[in-house]
Amino acid sequence: MNKTLRRPVIAGNWKMNMTPSKAKALISELAPKVEGKNECDIVLCVPFVDIAVAKEAAEGTNIKIGAQNVHFAKSGAYTGEIAADMLVEAGAEYVVIGHSERRQYFGETDETVNLRTKAALEGGLKVILCVGELLSQREQGITAEIVSLQTKIALQGVTAEQMKNIIIAYEPVWAIGTGKTATADQAEEVCAIIRGVIAGLYDDAVAKATVIQYGGSMNAANAAELLSREDIDGGLIGGASLKSEDFSIIVSAAN
Repeated sequence: MNKTLRRPVIAGNWKMNMTPSKAKALISELAPKVEGKNECDIVLCVPFVDIAVAKEAAEGTNIKIGAQNVHFAKSGAYTGEIAADMLVEAGAEYVVIGHSERRQYFGETDETVNLRTKAALEGGLKVILCVGELLSQREQGITAEIVSLQTKIALQGVTAEQMKNIIIAYEPVWAIGTGKTATADQAEEVCAIIRGVIAGLYDDAVAKATVIQYGGSMNAANAAELLSREDIDGGLIGGASLKSEDFSIIVSAAN
């Protein structure tokens, strides 16, 4: 992390876990553990049905609430989808877009990730934009090409001013839910590549100001080492975000 240039962000991605009552209980348990740890932003990206309850439970704390997806249309015949203004009114401030599970299981493409990103920004949300390579792509030595391409397509039509509301999360697909984690050096290398892509699309000032998280099985045991690297500005946390003690340890590492 480089706190002189960027404010770290630790975000929990609850995925399809936690009913509203369980969400309220977890936030009530977490809040005192992270109280006063204000050198990073703390975000919980929760299922749609939990947003309003989570927002209420987090009131008066340093915890912010996000969603896990958004549609690119403002309204219409899109059964099962949700629009940016719906999320904002429910209490979401952030939204995860392009997570590897959305790409793998639900047909998300680089192009739809771009559409959703622009819709979210226009709707007033801050975007946690996910990019990352498959294991086969890493083994083929094309990680840089894949991650660069994903980043460039996702940011098409996004202005330098809008980049203030974009967080990039580097999520190697082979490290999501597998227990495998990129080494700190591997993660730093790719985060630096992403920062270079942003510099090419915009300029050095935008690149230096953009928060880039690592999101491949960051946990209480490895967070400090990962966050010690210059270009890793936080984490998008999966399983560990469902345990208040583990998540608070990660937040402490960012403080």
